Amino acid sequence: MSVQKELPQFRKDKLGRVSFYVDGAPFIALSGELHNSSASSLRYMDEKVWPALRPLHMNSVILPITWESIEPEENSFDFSLPDGLIAAARREGLRLILLWFGLWKNGMSTYVPGWVKSASSGKDARFFRVRDGFGKPLDCISPFCAEAVGADAKAFRALMQHISEIDADRTVIAVQVENEIGVLGAGRDYSDAASAAYLQPIPDSVARWYEVSGSWEEAFGADGAEMLMAWQYAQAVEQIASQGKSVYLLPMYVNAWLQQHPDRAGAYPSGGPIAKVKELWKLAAPSISCYAPDIYVNNFGKVCDEYATSGNPLFIPEVRATKDSASFLMYAVGKHGALCFAPFGIEDLFGKRSDEIGGNLLSALNIGADAFDPSGAGNRLAAAYDLIGNMKELIFEAHRKKQIHAFLEYHDAGTTIHLTHYDAQISYTGASESFFGGAGKGADKAVSGGFIIETDENSFILCGSGYSVQFLPRPGEAKAVGVLKKEEGRYQEGVWIPGRTLNGDEGYFISLSDFPQVQKVRLFEYE
Repeated sequence: MSVQKELPQFRKDKLGRVSFYVDGAPFIALSGELHNSSASSLRYMDEKVWPALRPLHMNSVILPITWESIEPEENSFDFSLPDGLIAAARREGLRLILLWFGLWKNGMSTYVPGWVKSASSGKDARFFRVRDGFGKPLDCISPFCAEAVGADAKAFRALMQHISEIDADRTVIAVQVENEIGVLGAGRDYSDAASAAYLQPIPDSVARWYEVSGSWEEAFGADGAEMLMAWQYAQAVEQIASQGKSVYLLPMYVNAWLQQHPDRAGAYPSGGPIAKVKELWKLAAPSISCYAPDIYVNNFGKVCDEYATSGNPLFIPEVRATKDSASFLMYAVGKHGALCFAPFGIEDLFGKRSDEIGGNLLSALNIGADAFDPSGAGNRLAAAYDLIGNMKELIFEAHRKKQIHAFLEYHDAGTTIHLTHYDAQISYTGASESFFGGAGKGADKAVSGGFIIETDENSFILCGSGYSVQFLPRPGEAKAVGVLKKEEGRYQEGVWIPGRTLNGDEGYFISLSDFPQVQKVRLFEYE
């Protein structure tokens, strides 16, 4: 009989910094999210997916468990699919982060069981739908439908209870509750129940937090409809998540389809946990451990900075899978100590599938076609995962000591980092122009990014790709800075394995190529 391992958890330190603990130790989920249908077949996973993941140096994978797959008939549960996925992940040496595709996925209710769909027609339906401003039903069951939320919560509880009984090894380490929820095609739900709620006074907790009063429209003006939907979806998610946590206390998070052009609620899912309503979600859904951005927009760094605030740890369950993914990883881990990084469609990174996502769907989802171009991504991300995985303890320690400094190319030529004793002048050599639609010098290169760790005031670890560094004395100091030693190498389980020592014209100029790597540099000053 196997002994149960320690439960995974999000743990906050005295400074308010949140870490992801797995098997009792800090953990970075170097992961990837599968296409929506890949995990629906154990045979397909064995033939196509698991082999594609093996070269990537991942430690986890994100995949969906759908309500329709575990409760095909009401009150009749079948857990053979999650059982098979958990067993296969254990065989592959990977942890699982599960996506619960219950009532809502991408603003729609397409993964509910057939018996739910068949009982969702008409205003008086058992599982009534969201309606737009013209009374038209949308392909989304209303979060105001208490019976639907209750049925989802019951199924989710049954799944979590089952996992708690069969997963003593803690292969499953976290769960996403629903997926990119919110109303698409309208600013709010116009069902009878929703319209009645819109006219009611806002809840006391909301009134106190925001120091406003009245109905949703009176309290929040033009944002009232979106605020109502955020509150209602968050309450529904709280009911579902709390039922799951009552039987198995795993970390649970909610992901967000980001606010973006066209910047109007309903063009993106109205009510989802975008940055401007995160605080409202926190009030309504205390069982949720964090709010996670799905990042397909170009301003990756800005989104990371926006979500890594107010005690919310940075957890990235979806990001564009391109040659730039490795640099995005470096910034997320180096700047914010990201708990998870997961390109979407991870099984495609060494080649496109024959059933790849089409342009019409990408357009409907407001996603650029380059978000799913894996050309050049596989080897770069594999190298970055291998690098980060083998130096994670150094990264954790550097964050604790505030001795890590991250940067990412974004419409600029470089940046300057103020270190303890020097200034580091970073110049980017990556794809600044091509990344934003041009055909400039970097058309075949990835975006530059990385981080610098100060191991002492004269010694540094440089990590990332596509940049050069000139170390300078502080302004006003009549000194020069020289390179005492520059060394290539790699880390293996935290131990530095040295490569070449570079000197002369190869040692004077400090530069990291377009491919992820690590170097160590020691400096000295002279007058």
